[in-house]
Amino acid sequence: MTNFVPTPTVPAPDIVRCAYMEIVVTDLPKSREFYVDVLGLHVTEEDENNIYLRSLEEFIHHNLVLRKGPVAAVAAFAYRVKSPAEVDAAEAYYKELGCRVERRKEGFTKGIGDSVRVEDPLGFPYEFFYEVEHVERLTQRYDLYSAGELVRLDHFNQVTPDVPKGRKYLEDLGFRVSEDIKDSDGVTYAAWMHRKQTVHDTALTGGNGPRMHHVAFATHEKHNIIQICDKMGALRISDRIERGPGRHGVSNAFYLYILDPDGHRIEIYTQDYYTGDPDNPTITWDVHDNQRRDWWGNPVVPSWYTEASLVLDLDGNPQPVIVREEKSEMAVTVGADGFSYTRKPEDAAAGKDPVGFKLGVQV
Repeated sequence: MTNFVPTPTVPAPDIVRCAYMEIVVTDLPKSREFYVDVLGLHVTEEDENNIYLRSLEEFIHHNLVLRKGPVAAVAAFAYRVKSPAEVDAAEAYYKELGCRVERRKEGFTKGIGDSVRVEDPLGFPYEFFYEVEHVERLTQRYDLYSAGELVRLDHFNQVTPDVPKGRKYLEDLGFRVSEDIKDSDGVTYAAWMHRKQTVHDTALTGGNGPRMHHVAFATHEKHNIIQICDKMGALRISDRIERGPGRHGVSNAFYLYILDPDGHRIEIYTQDYYTGDPDNPTITWDVHDNQRRDWWGNPVVPSWYTEASLVLDLDGNPQPVIVREEKSEMAVTVGADGFSYTRKPEDAAAGKDPVGFKLGVQV
């Protein structure tokens, strides 16, 4: 039975959006080549140990920090809050939860002021901040705009063994659920959670964790994603394309998953939908619907379910990975489509086309 995280008596911090991620990479020049030369992220600042990158439309100092270190991992999932007082609220909230909390008035990274970092109840390193250094928003720098331009940080995705526990904790923190995946036994395999008015700022994927599944950047159009594929092919690094391009069922977004030199997974993402109304409905997908992960019914490669990045505690040590006890999405669906349905079983009973199977590549 799920051991839910208690709800604090103090108010949760008012979170605006996911804002940046700090990742540790083992070869900084090689990572720079990937994120700057291949993906086209813009360098705000850099030194011998750190590179601060931002997307085209960003006006805060960075959306991604590459920090040189001995073990590839994630040091922070960072969220911007609505005011300086909300940083105080974050500190009080996590202290009541009994989490380890560290506050730095000067910030943990360049360009970010007064911040709180915590080891949250799921084992993830979360950061909350308001004060930032403003930089030039490059929206109208068409001289810099590339054919595969990344325009916004869109979301994080976290791997955790107990999705219902994580869902309730994030709902207490003010997140709302846009979509989820379940089965008829009531097992929840994944949930998409948002603060900004899109499908998600973070998602919870059921699996061995805590680990980081991916960080996602948005493009304006799907042709930008196709250009990235073409560019990676031309550079003879198509082996770093893990999955896609394709169209998700969940979120409806056009997607591509690629791997950086350390194996950190990056999603390129576009064309999801608005979720800002207070009565925005939650969409629940059957885990056996083979169009939930790919609208075209294409299979999910095994590595997408099994591989993810380690996350660090506040001392910089990798958090231990806990094995998921509930059923795995990969196991119950034989990949994304093997023995799942294309048309619902009741459609066949009603005299429509029988259940469709797409055997193809299986896990």
